[in-house]
Parts: sequence; structure tokens; C-alpha cells
Amino acid sequence: MPDQQAITPEEIEAKRDAGEAVAAAAAIMARLREPGGCPWDREQTFDTIKRHTLEETYEVFDAIERRAWPDLRDELGDMLLQVLFYAQMASEAGYFTLRDVAESLNAKLIRRHPHVFGEALAADANAVLRNWEQIKREEKRAKPAEERHASALDSIPRSMPATLEAAKLGSAAAKAGFDWPDAKGLFEKLAEETGELRQEVEAGEHDLVEAEFGDLLFTMINLARHLGVDAESALRRTNAKFRSRYASMEQLAGGIDHFDGASLEQKEAFWEQAKAGETA
Repeated sequence: MPDQQAITPEEIEAKRDAGEAVAAAAAIMARLREPGGCPWDREQTFDTIKRHTLEETYEVFDAIERRAWPDLRDELGDMLLQVLFYAQMASEAGYFTLRDVAESLNAKLIRRHPHVFGEALAADANAVLRNWEQIKREEKRAKPAEERHASALDSIPRSMPATLEAAKLGSAAAKAGFDWPDAKGLFEKLAEETGELRQEVEAGEHDLVEAEFGDLLFTMINLARHLGVDAESALRRTNAKFRSRYASMEQLAGGIDHFDGASLEQKEAFWEQAKAGETA
């Protein structure tokens, strides 16, 4: 095994520049994956790490929503670890390196911001977005035919959370001109989909109930897009509100055990008290 010199905490602390700090983190990751490194880290693959990536993403969301800045700092570090892990494994396999990742990002940022690094003009954020989308289209056309997607929707991963996938599918279709002209049409579509769902529920066809429920959710997410609302954030906000109200109900009942033993009428009364307490 090649002689490896340990990286001490003092040496890491001395690398205050962001670039040097990231380089030090990459060196630590490489050391963990080398012979004689960490047995757990050495056993990991792209497939075993990817679930941690999703978990870390949601933990970043949670820290932002709680405005917990020290937690966000730590969670962003955990997310950076995911990047370092993938890049190190890719380097070992000969696919690409962390430097390749950074250089690709740098080139993309410069290419897609011609109003900053070039001669293009952008008076506001909407103009920036239009430029961005136009440049993305030009990049796709410039790719060799074998690298192009058969459908414009093929670039949207099927593995992402369903709410995010639905939002991106609707957005991609809208960019091609296939969309409801305004939110009014979506409210009408909601009524239609709700009626179809109720019809299948009454018929007792479980598979069709699931299909119609999916249609209803998809319409709701497209309505959120038209209203300028992020469906994932909206649902997470409601989840947090439900958690808070439920905890208040348990306290009003005198504890979890007392709440569990209360009647439905009592629980509904506690719910109304909890709601009233939010606006008091």
C-alpha cells in the first residue's frame, strides 16, 4: 500500500479558502476509498449512495424551511459529500473526475449567462430565463443525433419524486405550447377529474380509482404551476401545519394516551381549538 500522510484537523482548518477547503474534502474522500481506508466507504457504489442523496436533499429543504442556518450549513456539507462520493467513484472507474465536474459547471454557467459574461442584454429575471431556455435548446441541437432524446420529456428523470416529476413534465409541455391558457381551465379540469374519481369510487374499481386519483393529483400540480406555487413546498408546509395542530390536540387532551382514548367528537373539538389557537 502506498505511504499515505494523514490530514490533520489543524491542516484542514488552515485551508480557509473555499477552493482549498473543497480540495481538502476531496482528498479526504479519496483517502477513505483507498486501500486501508474506511471499510464502509470502500464498499459503497453509485446505487448504494443514491438513496442517501435523496435523504440529504430533503434534509436541506427542512433546514431552509425551519430557517435553521447552522443546520443548513451542516446539511449542505452532507450534500457536498454526495458530490465528492460520486466524483471519486467515477474517477476510480475512469469516467470523469471532480475537476471535470467543476469545469463542466463553470463552462455552463458562463455559457448560460451571456448578459454577465458576454454582450447579451437582459433587463429583468424573465429575460434571463428566456435567454437560458434558448441557450438550452441550442445546446440540445448541437449534440450528435445519437445523444439526443427521442422526446423532449426524456430528459426528465422518472426516478425523481412524483410531485417534482409532474411539475417538470407540465412545465416542459408548456414550453412547447401544450398547456392550459390560464388557471381557469385547470379549475374546470379539477372539477372534471374529481367527478371521474367519484364515479370510479362508487363503481368499486380499485385500479381505475388509482388512475383517476393520479389524474387529479397531476391536474393539481399543474394548477400550482399556473398559480406560481411550488407543490412540494406547499404540501410540506401543510404537513408541518398538521404536525403542529396534532401536537396541540394531544396537549389539549392531556397527553397522547388521553387523546387516543377520546371520542371522535372530542377530537374534532380539540382540532377546532388547535386551529383557533393559531390565529389567537
